[in-house]
Amino acid sequence: MARRSDPSEDAEDAVARAVPVAVRIAGAWSWPIVGLLILVAVAIFVVIQLHVVVVPVLVAILITGLINPVKARLVAHRWPKGLAVAVTFLGLLVVVAALITLVVLTVRSGFDDIQSRTATAYRSFLGFLSSGPFSISESDLQNAIDSATKWVQQNGSTIASGALTGASTVGDIAVGLVLSLFLTLFFLIDGAGIWRWVVRLAPKRARAAVDGGARAAWISIGSYARVQIVVALIDAIGIGLVALILGLPFVVPIAVLVFLAAFIPFVGAIVTGGFAVLVALVYAGPIPAVVMLAGVIGVNQLESHVLQPLLMGTAVRLHPVAVVLVVSSGSIIAGIGGAVFAVPIAAAVNSAVKYVAGGAWKGDPPPPTDPLPREPEQGGRAARRRRKRAADPEDVTTVA
Repeated sequence: MARRSDPSEDAEDAVARAVPVAVRIAGAWSWPIVGLLILVAVAIFVVIQLHVVVVPVLVAILITGLINPVKARLVAHRWPKGLAVAVTFLGLLVVVAALITLVVLTVRSGFDDIQSRTATAYRSFLGFLSSGPFSISESDLQNAIDSATKWVQQNGSTIASGALTGASTVGDIAVGLVLSLFLTLFFLIDGAGIWRWVVRLAPKRARAAVDGGARAAWISIGSYARVQIVVALIDAIGIGLVALILGLPFVVPIAVLVFLAAFIPFVGAIVTGGFAVLVALVYAGPIPAVVMLAGVIGVNQLESHVLQPLLMGTAVRLHPVAVVLVVSSGSIIAGIGGAVFAVPIAAAVNSAVKYVAGGAWKGDPPPPTDPLPREPEQGGRAARRRRKRAADPEDVTTVA
């Protein structure tokens, strides 16, 4: 005897058949995707709130990825590890200090000449305004200066609050720089031990994937740092050659400033380019200043549309379009810091995800996660035996 079908079940089957399979699949994926996006948004918010700590850590990681091969090469040539770390770290400080000192001494030696030429250029500019097509007299210019002075006096509180904000930012930068150097030194000294501690926090079955993915990400970060040096060097040579062809003074300081500022996207190029154009205007006149401006814009366009996408994309295994989109998104989300760290973070995530998804880590034994070296034990032989019998801290376990 055939079983009679339940009307409610027939209605449910009819509804299920009415909904396309693609819609049902999209609905099944919707909540996991929404949860992932919420998690990413919360992570970005936390990072932005803790930028005073997060940015120095990221800077230290980039610097370590750049100079760690030097330390590894010295150790491979049988240098003691402590001596290799000291030479590498002090060498970094010496190079940066030498570049900054070169700029300061060169500009300081020509400071008197800059003042006199600036005054001459200002008088020439006033003469051009009064006799040129603008027909602006000196009294009109003085009235404009008086109006600007009056506006500054009326908005003194706003300007003072902005100045305090700027002073706070400068203080944050100084603290971040010191923290970055401190972290870089300890990453060079015991980066492997710190990483073993981090891997120890992961579940035991996932440690091989975590370790392998992080090592792949570390290779991408090192490649990014080395390519960024090449891009900055090309920028410095290009703008320095334009200044040299125009016969401008301070060619070396201009090139050094461009090299150092190339690590700060957008703002660095604007500041150093403005300085080069100002020098050309003061020392050579309006036409050389326009030529210098064209050279700065050309070099910046070359960096943005050729060097960054092609060289950087090849080094970090990202498509040039992806590099441009990542830098733009990073600048929108977190400003200058986001633009600086967008590409290395994207490259690291891309390499780690590819490694984990490839499954090459399956079947590998968990990496060694020995605790960091302990302090010398006190209390004699009995205390050492008790310490030896004590169990290591239990592994961290998670419940999915």
